[in-house]
Amino acid sequence: MLPQFEYGDEVRLIRNVRNDGTYPGMNTGALLMRRGAVGCVYDVGTYLQDQLIYRVHFLNEGRTIGCREEELILASAPWIPNLFEFRDDVIATRSLAVRGQVLVKRGQLGSIMKVLRDEPELGIQYHVHFGEGLVLQVPEQSLAMADSTAAIEEVLDGI
Repeated sequence: MLPQFEYGDEVRLIRNVRNDGTYPGMNTGALLMRRGAVGCVYDVGTYLQDQLIYRVHFLNEGRTIGCREEELILASAPWIPNLFEFRDDVIATRSLAVRGQVLVKRGQLGSIMKVLRDEPELGIQYHVHFGEGLVLQVPEQSLAMADSTAAIEEVLDGI
C-alpha cells in the first residue's frame, strides 16, 4: 500500500464526509466537510492495516479530518462544483418528459436523491424524487433551489 498523496499535497474532497462517530464534539452522521473543499495533507496512516487514511487540514473551514484515499483528488485536478446536495429541495425549471410523455411539469417540487458526477461529458446530473415514487435523472441546468423565492417566482412566471 503506497500512498497516492504525500505530506504537503493540496487535495480536494470528491464526496461529502460525515462524522462516523470518531470526530469529537459533533453528532454521528453530521456533515463534516462538503465535496469540493480543498485541504492540505499533513499525515498518512492506516486503519485496520488495510486502509490508508489521510489526515487533511481544511484551512478555510478550520477543521482537520481523516479521509480515505478514494474520497480525494489532487486540488489541481479538473473539478466542476455542483449546486445541489442530497436531500436539497429543488424545482424543475422546465417540463421533463420520457419518450414524449411529460412526467414532471415546470415548477414541480422535487428532492435530490443522488449527485451523479461519473460522466463529465454530461455535466452534473441528479437523481430527483418528484413524489409518488417517480425518480428521474435530471441535468443540473433543469433545476433550481426550491428555497430561492426569486427562482420559484421566475419559474412560475413562465408557466
